[in-house]
Amino acid sequence: MSGRPFVLHEYVRWGDVDPAGIIRWDAYTRFYELGESELFRAVGLPYRSIFRRFGIGLPRRVLHMDFVTPPVLDERLEVRVYVSAVGTTSLTMNFDVYGDGGALRSAGYIVLVCVPAGTEALRKLPWPPEFLALLEPYRVSVEAARAS
Repeated sequence: MSGRPFVLHEYVRWGDVDPAGIIRWDAYTRFYELGESELFRAVGLPYRSIFRRFGIGLPRRVLHMDFVTPPVLDERLEVRVYVSAVGTTSLTMNFDVYGDGGALRSAGYIVLVCVPAGTEALRKLPWPPEFLALLEPYRVSVEAARAS
């Protein structure tokens, strides 16, 4: 793996915080979802095209979040998104969220599973090679991503 993280910026908004102005734990899912969808869009795969072009769905099997330090209202966050592991039927997408001064705010990951699109009976499929090839620029180990 010699890729790099995909980077986007987003602010902590009013709907993300509690009455003390500190981010709520569940608000991180918005940053993770935004990072995931924008990474896919950056490689030419908005969600609709994933379903249509490859005939696959991407259910989540795991969501893991570590809360390191709390960002506050109106803080500009840098979300770094990258693929750290690829298996035959699943992949791990990481999200490192940095705040003011480069402070790590959250580190998390999701595990996506490749399944046929639009089916009720979910069964695992191998990843389409072309799909994985498009993600290759953003494949990087956790250690290398955090060192950059």
